[in-house]
Amino acid sequence: MSSVLRSAVSGQDPLIPGNYRPISSHLAIAPPVSVVIPAMNEAENLPYVFKTLPDWIHEVVLVDGNSTDNTVAVARELWPEVKVVGQQGRGKGDALITGFEACTGDIIVMVDADGSADGQEIVSYVSALVSGADFAKGSRFANGGGTSDMTPIRKLGNRVLCAIVNAKFGARYTDLCYGYNAFWRHCLDDIDLDCTGFEVETLMNIRVVKAGLKVQEIPSHEYLRIHGASNLRAVRDGLRVLKVILEERSNRRALRRRPHAVALDSGQGELS
Repeated sequence: MSSVLRSAVSGQDPLIPGNYRPISSHLAIAPPVSVVIPAMNEAENLPYVFKTLPDWIHEVVLVDGNSTDNTVAVARELWPEVKVVGQQGRGKGDALITGFEACTGDIIVMVDADGSADGQEIVSYVSALVSGADFAKGSRFANGGGTSDMTPIRKLGNRVLCAIVNAKFGARYTDLCYGYNAFWRHCLDDIDLDCTGFEVETLMNIRVVKAGLKVQEIPSHEYLRIHGASNLRAVRDGLRVLKVILEERSNRRALRRRPHAVALDSGQGELS
């Protein structure tokens, strides 16, 4: 049995040694989990976001992008121990990088602040990581996933960009531009993030493949934004994503020499 994942007898109180955190009546984990939420003027949505977060997570890091509403006050009311970090730069990528630096957990989970992500799915991401994956990548198009928040043009753009990444970098992704992901904190040393905008998820997905990290796709459902309007602009941000893809150098030849370095899963077993 894994040293970081233990089961207790179903129907009995679990025996949790040391600092193990109960997830359910028969499951517990040791690694502390940090959840990073970049937010700007999301006070109306945060109640829906925090409502779904499991109570066994180690910490919530809210990166406030200079909100003009009461985003910070609402977050502190909903989660009194929340760690609030002020964003000095601009853009989602900058916010996530700021949040990652503030995390103290061994596992980091990225969650959007618009209410589109279900926090109850975090257990699936964490389970994949403690079972051997380095990076647990959410996918709306893997078996069991779905989306209520993508226009046909965005779906087409995501499909085309995903195909380009798969062809150029030897990946087998089913989704590319999705912000619900989780990873071991040590992965940050391998991917060296250096972008500021919505293209950050694409850059992460490319660089984990280039680094030879083990990836597992997690089927996820994306819900509609509950309140407010997204800052995402399909054409503008799509072009930024394309620019990132084209500028990143491929190392497929090196990866072919390490055929088991990257393992992807869409709920149907490893595809390495």
